[in-house]
Parts: sequence; C-alpha cells; structure tokens
Amino acid sequence: MSRDHPIHSWPGSYYINSEKRWENGTLSLTRTTVRFVSNQSKESLISFRLSRIMELKMESSSFIFSTLTVLEEGNVKHWFGSLKPNRVVVYNVLEHFWRERLLSPSSEAHGADSQPSKGRELISLMAGAQRRLEDTGRVLSHQGEQFDNMMQGLEKIDSDLGVADKLLSQLESPPWWPFGKLPWRTHQEAKAEDAASAAASASAAASAGRESVRNKVIVSIPAVMSKGEDSDLKPGCLVVLVSSLEVRDRNCQLLHRFERYEIDEIRVKSPYEIAVRQRFIGKPDICYRFLSAKMPEALSLLGMQYKKKMEFTREYIAFRGTPASSPCDREGTNWDEGNGENCFCFHVYNTFEH
Repeated sequence: MSRDHPIHSWPGSYYINSEKRWENGTLSLTRTTVRFVSNQSKESLISFRLSRIMELKMESSSFIFSTLTVLEEGNVKHWFGSLKPNRVVVYNVLEHFWRERLLSPSSEAHGADSQPSKGRELISLMAGAQRRLEDTGRVLSHQGEQFDNMMQGLEKIDSDLGVADKLLSQLESPPWWPFGKLPWRTHQEAKAEDAASAAASASAAASAGRESVRNKVIVSIPAVMSKGEDSDLKPGCLVVLVSSLEVRDRNCQLLHRFERYEIDEIRVKSPYEIAVRQRFIGKPDICYRFLSAKMPEALSLLGMQYKKKMEFTREYIAFRGTPASSPCDREGTNWDEGNGENCFCFHVYNTFEH
C-alpha cells in the first residue's frame, strides 16, 4: 500500500504542456503531497509537495474553460480542469491544507542545523498543551456534574420549603380564628420571604455558573465543511465545548449547535475527516462533515467526550495503516504528532459514503 494514503481525491483533467493536450485522471491530496494520476496509464503525471506550492488560483483557459492553477517553486505552473464537484471545492480544500502546512513548524527550511531541535521543541510544547487541554476537559466535565448536583439539591430544598410553608399556613391559620392572620404570622412570613429570596439568588448564581462552564471552549479548529449530502465544502471552523459542538462559518457566525445529548454519531473517515449526525424520525437528519488539517487535535478530545458515539470506517483503518513519516521525511511528522498516543477502542464499519 502507498505510504501516503489520500486525504481526498477529485476526478478531473490535467494539461500536459509538452503535448498540448488535456489528460483525464484523478487529483489527490495526501499528508504531504499533491499528485495527479492518469485514468488511462494509471501512472502519476505530476507529484509535488505542499511546501513547494507558491500560489493557488482559479483562472480561465481560452477565456471560457474554468481551471484551477497551482504555481510550484521554480515557476512551474500546473493547470487542472473539469474538477468535480467543482473547482471552488477543490480550491477550498487545497488552500486549507496548504495554509496549515505553511503555518506548521516543519515548513521552515530543513538545511539549518538548529531546525530539527527547534521543531521537536515546538512539537513537544504542542503535545503538552494538548495534554493540558485534555486534563482541563475532564476537570470542567466534573465541575459540570457538581453544578448539576447542586441544582438538584436547591430544587429539592425549594420543594421542601413549599411543603413546609403550606403546612404552617394550615396550622397557624385554623378555620375557627375569626380575625384573619395570627399576629406572629406576619414576622414569620417576612422571614420565609427572605429565605425564599436567598434561595432564588443562590439558584440563579448556580445556574449562571453552570451555563458558563457549559459554554467553555476547549478547542477551536479551522476546517472546510458541508451540510448533509452537499459536496460543496466551504471554509469555517469546528468548536468543541464542554457540553456541545458548534459549527461556525469563516466569519465565526454560528451555523448550528449540537448539544451533547443530541449527537447520535460521529463517523471518522480519516484522521482529518469526520461527520457529526443527529438523527430524527419523520424528518431529515442533521449532518455536518468536517475536513481539517488540525482534526487530530480535536479527535483526542472527541474520543473522551463521545467515545460511545464514535464510529471508525475501513478507510480510517487503511489511512492509519500507512506510516505518517519516514526518517528522511520530516514534513510528515507534524499533523499526526501525538495522535498515536490516544488509542481508541473501535469497531469496523462499512466505508462512509458521502
């Protein structure tokens, strides 16, 4: 099996400049490279690293033919056309992974002697930050449970106070008393009102504290995403909170919020792609698909919060079965660093079809 399993692939055509013709095939994105394989010869026509990309553009060929162009180091320009579902989707995905590759520590020059140690330092810092986030998630979850127990206790106290007040009213205002309320009743009512007011204030404070914990953001990752069966992947972000998942667009506007109890399935197609689904009876499910270079960071947290709801496809197993890097390839080590430490118990499901 190939060392680099495709993260995503699109049918399309590639312009062979030396022969002045278009060749049909498949454009694929892997952990570190972009390649195009011919349908006819089954051979790779071009293959280059993400780190060598200088520019991505949507252009037109002969003024009418919409294309996607990639400018590689050395002023080599590659033309891709007839991309399905469309060139905008391909551009969004390639641009996302290219940008994240540029922002990664390993994208810097490999020639400097001090670079490997600095890279390892940064990766170690990131791994430590991830572990701290995991610990924070567990603490926040425990605090949420404590707030829930506190609210249940306050509700029980309020219910007991209501029953006691009713009994006192019946005992202190017997039907044979001809002058309305008993003289000591006014003072006791005032004390009861003060107690009820204090209980209400405590309940409101506990509720506000619990809501604050529930809305605590654990991690937010940039992603390209789509809703339902729509194949039109658009830039946005996935936000993991203590008690929910949020879907936001590129301007951070909320598109949808999945409460923890609403999520029925998180299907993992690869370390970089998941689909979150809420099922309904009698109406369409709500499903969002996410593709992100930073998804391994979120998977470890999702594995803790939604372990029983996560399903791993055969494609995920095939992807994890290929090594992320080799001793001579530093670029492949960045996105998956630390991900292997978080092992999940999972069952094999049929391949997830979009």
